[in-house]
Amino acid sequence: MDSLPKQIKGLIGPSILNADLSALTDESRRLLNEGADYLHLDVMDGHFVPNLTIGHPVIKCLRKNIPNIYFDAHMMVSQPEQWIQEMANAGVNQYTFHIESTTTEQMPEIIRKIKEADMKVGVGIKPKTNINVISEFINDIDVVLIMTVEPGFGGQKFMNDMMEKIRWLRKTYPQLLHIEVDGGVNMKTIDDCVQAGANMIVSGSALIDSKQQNKDIEQMRQMIDENLKTKKVNIQLTNDQFCSH
Repeated sequence: MDSLPKQIKGLIGPSILNADLSALTDESRRLLNEGADYLHLDVMDGHFVPNLTIGHPVIKCLRKNIPNIYFDAHMMVSQPEQWIQEMANAGVNQYTFHIESTTTEQMPEIIRKIKEADMKVGVGIKPKTNINVISEFINDIDVVLIMTVEPGFGGQKFMNDMMEKIRWLRKTYPQLLHIEVDGGVNMKTIDDCVQAGANMIVSGSALIDSKQQNKDIEQMRQMIDENLKTKKVNIQLTNDQFCSH
């Protein structure tokens, strides 16, 4: 896919941080050929989280080799406003920054700049952050990312108690189309995410290391879509909402 769908559906985005970064294009193409819907790109600055990863120059190179695929940049950085234009220029489709990385007063300006740069707005919530902080910005957000591990490192244990945040979001804000989950999601833990109401699933090592990536990706997607169908979730954006940025 090259844009967010107007209707809620299952979407699987491998986290390429767990892939062989020396062969990033080949690894990304392989995951897409195996059925991935989008690529989740973890950007860490060594300050907001104690780790360093890729930045906009790498993403720009990746975009040259992989055109027409949705890039979700997960910005684990202390100054999210600093990198908006650079990421847009690199070809990012969704700019997901953490609400903990800024202030309530700065949020509207950051959201505005992301929209002006023609990217979708994603907002991440760390495990210890109360989900209510998102409320006043919900109508300006395209995706809410619920972290089910502390951001910054892979291989952590999935935090099942974060499912309550997803349930609350899905119930309280039916107009919120996309809820994304990131952290420790595998073939065992995905069912909890799906039952809670998530539709965008980020999976790292579970998919990267899988010997049957196509089967696992398809099964994950089917689990989401079947759950949505069972619960008769059929929310669709109006044209005005979808085209607002």
